[in-house]
Amino acid sequence: MAEQGRPDRVISQALGRRGGREDALAHRRPRARRTLGPAVLLAALAAVVLASMALGAQALPFDQVWRVLWERDGSEASIIVWTQRWPRTIIGIVVGVSFGVAGALIQALTRNPLAEPGILGVNAGAGFAVTVGVGVFGLSGITGYVWFAFLGAAAATLLVYLVGSAGRGLVSPVTLVLAGVALGAVLNGFSTFLTLIDPETFRSIRNWGLGSIADTSLDDTGAVLPFLTVGLVLAVLIAGPLNAIALGDDLAASLGTKVIRTRVLGVIALTLLAGGATALTGGIGFVGLVVPHVVRWFTGPDQRWIIVCSGLAAPVLVLAADVLGRVIARPGEIEVGILTAVIGAPVLIALVRSRKVSEL
Repeated sequence: MAEQGRPDRVISQALGRRGGREDALAHRRPRARRTLGPAVLLAALAAVVLASMALGAQALPFDQVWRVLWERDGSEASIIVWTQRWPRTIIGIVVGVSFGVAGALIQALTRNPLAEPGILGVNAGAGFAVTVGVGVFGLSGITGYVWFAFLGAAAATLLVYLVGSAGRGLVSPVTLVLAGVALGAVLNGFSTFLTLIDPETFRSIRNWGLGSIADTSLDDTGAVLPFLTVGLVLAVLIAGPLNAIALGDDLAASLGTKVIRTRVLGVIALTLLAGGATALTGGIGFVGLVVPHVVRWFTGPDQRWIIVCSGLAAPVLVLAADVLGRVIARPGEIEVGILTAVIGAPVLIALVRSRKVSEL
């Protein structure tokens, strides 16, 4: 009875036992190391933000960038920073946080280390719904088709789970991934088919489909930001119960966790985050796969730390990919979604081949 009165302690001990010696050691790491992680991530985020301001088709000295950030003097550097790179950087941070937290959520909810909004077809569902909204209903702009993105993301999440489980209840991580990849391929194929039929109608979302943050405005971001904020708040609120769910539904229920409510809120948060971010920039894949695994190395299995650190680390990856795309293709650029796929695909292969792929 004493242990039942301390569910956090029970969860902590069980998490260490469930993950084996490695996870147990990770869970007992000093609190100082856990708090050091967010500090390092914040420093890395500040560095890539400064790089995002300085690097591009026209490189600017860092000291000049720092000056115009504090003094808008109407110079060419000031115009470049404030009209082009500052909005782009803010958008990269917003979608990075959204995709990173969405990835951490979907891995925790499915107990699947291979889960990620892009791999499980969530981004493809949102993208296909947006394509239908633009082509069939003539919608334009984020405010016009954001609801289609949410609907597509939610439908894809449900469909992937139904197809992956096929009525058998629990489903293996690899089976769920295969279902998601298959569904994503089908939806992307339909989206491509529609765009080829009427290229003029879909010209405005051509680069959007590749995962680009270059053509999105701060006004569009403001229209979606309330939905993303609600998703983030829900993710933080259910972080504690997700630790119990990681032990299994029966044990979580015995510890007082409302499993069904937690899963429903998690799906709502995932839909808001992945759907809203996809509506802004298209599907930027593999961010939600790579980032939670990286932060888990120093946070251990505690979902509260994983969600927070994923929200800090994901924009670092997105902005770094954006800067790299601008530098290597100067004076043009390579979309963020392409570079994150180049980074994430080898990670996915390594995870699939790992013997511990089903352990989370």
